[in-house]
Amino acid sequence: RDADGNLTQGDALALSSRNCLVRSDGILTAVIGLEDAIVIATDDAVLVAAKDQVQDVKAITDALKKAKRPEAVIHRQVYRPWGTVKSLHAGDRFQVKRVLIHPGQAVALQRHYHRSEHWVVLSGTARVTMEGQSRILRENEAVYLPIGTDHKLENPGKIDLELIEVRTGPYLGEDDVVRLEEP
Repeated sequence: RDADGNLTQGDALALSSRNCLVRSDGILTAVIGLEDAIVIATDDAVLVAAKDQVQDVKAITDALKKAKRPEAVIHRQVYRPWGTVKSLHAGDRFQVKRVLIHPGQAVALQRHYHRSEHWVVLSGTARVTMEGQSRILRENEAVYLPIGTDHKLENPGKIDLELIEVRTGPYLGEDDVVRLEEP
């Protein structure tokens, strides 16, 4: 806490403010002239609330659900036993995601009926299995997975595997996954 009782976390700044919590999981979040407030900025949304109203956050969640807002049920970053998937951008027929797979971990053998995928390795080593054939991809290498292709992704390396995944197709829902075996 600073001399005015402000607590900042992440890329956050509080000026001429008192007794505030300002937290950012990403972009710079700055406040000026606030008192007894909570400001939380994530990739999904920004919440600004008076400290004495913070118990009403559930009402915001309920309003989001009632309005059928995706933020109520879909989070930009999803944690899996093998790593994380962060949504970077999406359009009507495409999605761009950052996938991180920990050493020795794998994504299950699977197939998609409505989307193809392009993977570009940013760092680490990937073992990609397509239709029973395996190959190794390293930094700056890529692979294309056509619709209907059986595929598996593994990190055989000693450091995290980071890649960009571009999904394209007429339907991009998370339920377009047929798991053929567990990793």
